[in-house]
Amino acid sequence: MNKKSFIALGLMAAMSLTILTGCGGSSNDSKASTAKKEDLVFVNYRDIRNLNPHLYAGEMYAQEMLYDGLVNITADGYEGALAESWTISDDGKVYTFKIRKGVKFSNGEICDANAILANFNAIIENKARHTWLEMMNLLVSVSAPDADTFVIELSKPYYPMLTELGVTRPFAMIAPSAMKNGSTKDGVNGYIGTGAYVLSKFETDKYAIFEANPNYWGKKPEIKTITVKVIPDNQTRILALEKGEIDLIFGKNMIDADAVNKYADNKKFKVALSEPTSTRQIVLNTNNGILVDDNVRKALQHATNKEAISQGIFYGIEKPADTLFAKTVPYCNIDLKPYNFDVAVAGNLLDTAGWTKAADGTREKNGQKLALNLLYNSDSVTEKSISEYLQSEYAKIGVNLKIEGQEEQSYRDNMKTGNFDMVFNICWGMPYDPQSSLSAMRAPVYGDYAAQLGLHDKKEIDEAITSILTSTNEEERQKLYAFVLTRLHDDAVYIPITYECNKALYRADLQGVGFTQSQYEVPFTDMHF
Repeated sequence: MNKKSFIALGLMAAMSLTILTGCGGSSNDSKASTAKKEDLVFVNYRDIRNLNPHLYAGEMYAQEMLYDGLVNITADGYEGALAESWTISDDGKVYTFKIRKGVKFSNGEICDANAILANFNAIIENKARHTWLEMMNLLVSVSAPDADTFVIELSKPYYPMLTELGVTRPFAMIAPSAMKNGSTKDGVNGYIGTGAYVLSKFETDKYAIFEANPNYWGKKPEIKTITVKVIPDNQTRILALEKGEIDLIFGKNMIDADAVNKYADNKKFKVALSEPTSTRQIVLNTNNGILVDDNVRKALQHATNKEAISQGIFYGIEKPADTLFAKTVPYCNIDLKPYNFDVAVAGNLLDTAGWTKAADGTREKNGQKLALNLLYNSDSVTEKSISEYLQSEYAKIGVNLKIEGQEEQSYRDNMKTGNFDMVFNICWGMPYDPQSSLSAMRAPVYGDYAAQLGLHDKKEIDEAITSILTSTNEEERQKLYAFVLTRLHDDAVYIPITYECNKALYRADLQGVGFTQSQYEVPFTDMHF
């Protein structure tokens, strides 16, 4: 499953990230051992968790190692995975896939169209869990006319169809024998896929060991064994790399800006940075009695110094974000006027909204203090730092910002139910953006739906998003995207902070470290020593 990589970007000219040419060991080392290193020690901040490919609790990098879908998403478009080829009917409603012959699951079970049908039936059984993907709402039928052919029929044409089939989950294939009575919604009996690796051993919250799959249908990976160690603390991970206990740290939240700077010119280790992957943002709840006023929301936009956050917290690695999606995201290169940092403008907007400063410096209106709560994930040191900075900055315009960190599950539960004034979130990143991120705004998937309920034009925005997904005309689709993104921008629902990028820090003799179309995948099959 060789997926083409993004070009890694450097911090500076001196940091020449030719990531595909590493510095090997010394000549003495080479003479001492002619055996090629085929094992890699990776690190993650938490356990692999539940790797059921049809659910959402497991680590996505691990699910990518074990399972395949019908297609892969590459820098050049789509390529066949379990499907060798496909055709789309003239009306855009019927997709016919020719299934790759000779593919076996890691236990030797045949992976043909019947096995794929069994997977889709299991996914459809739990349909309510997957309706954030519009394809599930348009699905009419799935069938396997013969062992080599799989057919999906939709009620309407749907342009992101192949993208949704190509992302990590839920349309990944597990051996039918690993299902529980043909179902996966209540768990599976084993993690048996067709991917490049198999899970051979794990101990919860300590480690997991993956071995190369002897039945893999694609190019055999050069790294034969991958051990994933669980190290929650950032500094402990760095120390483990220094000591030679791990070979690779990978992920946008796994390496802080200090480490990127520290190792930029180090000969023992290399650093790689991807192109922007997603937008770090704060969501404003328009159902809140204070934030229902767009003048207040716009005041907060103008009071947010994104350049200071970019430089002070990220050393410029994450660039300031002017819009909800970067202009490099498909359909998002539209003319939107950024909310420039201007404390005077912010103050005037609050004056207009009727909030005046009291003796203690906090604004009041009809006896009510201008107090807001900002919720962040307590596992994120970065979000805590940004929260503390904004608390200080917003006080200057008379806003009493209370900050609260919660553990991840509680934080996400409160986000989903709309139990927040302001909350940190991110866009989903490529290849999910913009279509999946926008599609999910129409239902309580994350915080977007609840946050937008106070908008006067919420219904129009939702209708336009639905029209986008089923439009067959490229020009019309672009106009609809422009309409939705302009409305959300003008309504000031989101405060974009910075554009995130994926990061890798690794020993210098590890080759092939790059980035794919998904920020959630680690391209182990490209790597070698």
